[in-house]
Amino acid sequence: MNRMGTRIWLLLFCFFLFANLSFAQLPEAPASPGPDARYKADILVIVAHPDDESLIASYLARAVFDQHKRVAVLFGTCGNSGGNTVGYEQADSLCAVRKIEARRALASLGIMNVWFLGGQDTASQSPLISLETWNHGAVLGRAVRYVRLTEPDVILTWLPDYADGENHGDHQAASIIANEAFDLAGNPVVFPEQVTTPYDYKLIGNLTEGLRPWQPKKIYFFTNARHHDWIEGQGPVYPSTTISPSRHVPYYELGAEELSYHQTQENAGPEGREAVYKSMVDRFKGPVRFILGKSLVGGSRTGDIFEGITEGPVPYHPASGYKPQPHEGVSIQLGGPYAFYRRFWQAHGLDHLASLYPPEAGVGPGMTVSVPIIIRNDTDSPVKVSLTAAMPQGWEETSGAAVYTVVAHDFYPVQANFIAPSGSRPEWQEIRFSAGVNNKTVSSVTLRVSNVPSGPRATLRK
Repeated sequence: MNRMGTRIWLLLFCFFLFANLSFAQLPEAPASPGPDARYKADILVIVAHPDDESLIASYLARAVFDQHKRVAVLFGTCGNSGGNTVGYEQADSLCAVRKIEARRALASLGIMNVWFLGGQDTASQSPLISLETWNHGAVLGRAVRYVRLTEPDVILTWLPDYADGENHGDHQAASIIANEAFDLAGNPVVFPEQVTTPYDYKLIGNLTEGLRPWQPKKIYFFTNARHHDWIEGQGPVYPSTTISPSRHVPYYELGAEELSYHQTQENAGPEGREAVYKSMVDRFKGPVRFILGKSLVGGSRTGDIFEGITEGPVPYHPASGYKPQPHEGVSIQLGGPYAFYRRFWQAHGLDHLASLYPPEAGVGPGMTVSVPIIIRNDTDSPVKVSLTAAMPQGWEETSGAAVYTVVAHDFYPVQANFIAPSGSRPEWQEIRFSAGVNNKTVSSVTLRVSNVPSGPRATLRK
């Protein structure tokens, strides 16, 4: 080795020796804390009101007691506008009562992590009205926060669709929020203050939250629709008559016990919870049915909810997003929730929900149905459009049929109102709406209506 090579070797030796000595003198940094394991959930249930969770309580008992799954629950509202069969407490006082009822009910299943999103309990049959009264953006931000805090593998929520029997706007609003949170919680630029590390987490006054983006792996739906013929093959089914190996009673008994804590809603009477249990236990003997929304980890449609799920995170999976659909000429379509869901399903990768059943509404004898209709004009000139409805015998139209002037490249929203006949009628009937231009039918749409024995006034507002 020549003199130059020796000098280079000595310089390199001194550099590495100095570097090793410097590193040896550095202090050891404390371990970085991971997500708070106390709040990790395998299942996150997102529903609208205290007692909504009871519809799947038999399954939750199975998941917690015998599959040893961790479950957390989010309520969109505290149910402050609901009735009270126990006493005079209403409004904010009823909110306080129902929060306690919900926590005690879920504690009976070993579920302790329960939160409320702060939405206003709204008596409506349109999710769009509920989203307005809930303050959609604020509630969505909270839902995303809880998804990131609990890091669930699976989200369970109401079916995002309008059906005969499943027509509570709050139920569907909770599902809309759940689906949006599923698609947004893994995106670090959505509510970024939630996933920004605080300046010093051991000090007070931090205004960023230190959560981590989280992508749930599956989302399933459930429904209290009056008919279930379309559910077959859409998701897993869990019998409630099976005996729990750990509790030695059928799951339906555990589900009915969970519901019994919601005394304000279930006509408890002087017997309290025991009366609720006795009156409701038979209703829980039916199976718990789910509809697969989507899975990012594969698995079969009817397989177990946790089929394909492994421990740890999965990459963020962005939703397909809304893409405007082309329209030509003059056309009509159902508006309100029906129009919204056509766009929502496409935007969130739930297109298969469109084929579950046709647009429908439940209307009891003598009740009114208000149907939102959108008349579109995608031509370059204003058009006079005649709107007519073909109704079953005995129905009465009170408004809707008329000639509407629709300006170019615009739409005209219409509320068509009908009164159902008071007597008995077939289970399903159809109202067919037609749009005509120059005495020629150019577009039509159909709404099927069912014969509901009793229930609230049927309305489908825009």
